[in-house]
Amino acid sequence: KRNKIMPVYRYKVRDRANKTVTGNIEAKDPRVAAILLRERGLFIIDIGLPNQISIDIIKRYFTQISFNDITTMTRQLATLITSGLPIIDALSLLRDQMQNPILKTTVEGIKHEVEGGSTLALAFEKYPNIFNRLYISLLKTGETSGMLDKVLSKLADNMEKQKEFNSKVKGALVYPIIVIGGMGLVAIIMMIFVIPRLTDLYKDLKVVLPLPTQILIGVSGIMINFWWLMILGFFGLGFLYSAWRKTESGREITDNIRLKIPILGPINLKVNLAQICRTLGLLVGAGIPIIESINIVSTATDNVLMEKALNFAAKHVEKGFPLAQSIEQKQVFPPIVSQMIRVGEETGKLDDALLKLSYYFESESEEL
Repeated sequence: KRNKIMPVYRYKVRDRANKTVTGNIEAKDPRVAAILLRERGLFIIDIGLPNQISIDIIKRYFTQISFNDITTMTRQLATLITSGLPIIDALSLLRDQMQNPILKTTVEGIKHEVEGGSTLALAFEKYPNIFNRLYISLLKTGETSGMLDKVLSKLADNMEKQKEFNSKVKGALVYPIIVIGGMGLVAIIMMIFVIPRLTDLYKDLKVVLPLPTQILIGVSGIMINFWWLMILGFFGLGFLYSAWRKTESGREITDNIRLKIPILGPINLKVNLAQICRTLGLLVGAGIPIIESINIVSTATDNVLMEKALNFAAKHVEKGFPLAQSIEQKQVFPPIVSQMIRVGEETGKLDDALLKLSYYFESESEEL
């Protein structure tokens, strides 16, 4: 009898050095191929027939990981570990519960690392594009202190509060965005349809028009006759702004302007302050040293002015100055921030003071 020719499967795996490797393997079916690859100590990313596009690859291409996905995953992991399950068993159950294909693959990779002897924090650290420095630092603290379940629960609580707060902020911004968009649409309609008719009327009257009216008619004419040039200019300015925004001076100037825009500026300030205080309170409450906590928070904020202020505070605290005194020297923080931090430092309850500050700024932003 002739031996049956087994199909050849093309695989994409990651080795123990975390390098991506591709190749071909003969096997009876994909399941057997996966077993053979795992026996070599390889983590499987994808298996498929040559010249065949895997459905998983297509799903991963069109699927993104949202903040809500990570929040849900964190809560599920916290619940599983709190219930007393070993970490590997918890990761197995977590992987089976994942709906997002990218997160499912990520959890499988984390489980593979932990089975190989890695700590949970180091395993999560292999995915910096998904889990930020704050996340990893809290995991390390939880494992070191032996309170991983409590730290994960606090982290999940924090992420859920941030998720709820972000939803409220987006809801608060809907009205001004609709108003501004409506005003812009009305202005475009006026320029394209109304002004040209008025222009014809003024020509028949043969009167000398005021300078502002002449300017308005000129702008209308440009919009009608050179609309394509305006579109090109719009995209060109957007590209130049994006490039300038990436420079240090560009970020500093634009972030400063963002904080001074009517209505939106105060909301942006309160949102940033609420996130900074909540995150810093969480880190300090978890037992992470204050200087390291400040440095982590500075990398998490999206406003360069606050980032520089936090870096300044970290350097001053490192020299022995109180955090309240360091914060007080930067005008980007309102006086209430240094006052509450001073109370927290004097009473030994800095984490509680910071969390109360975050609640205060959250309520302030909702009222704006």
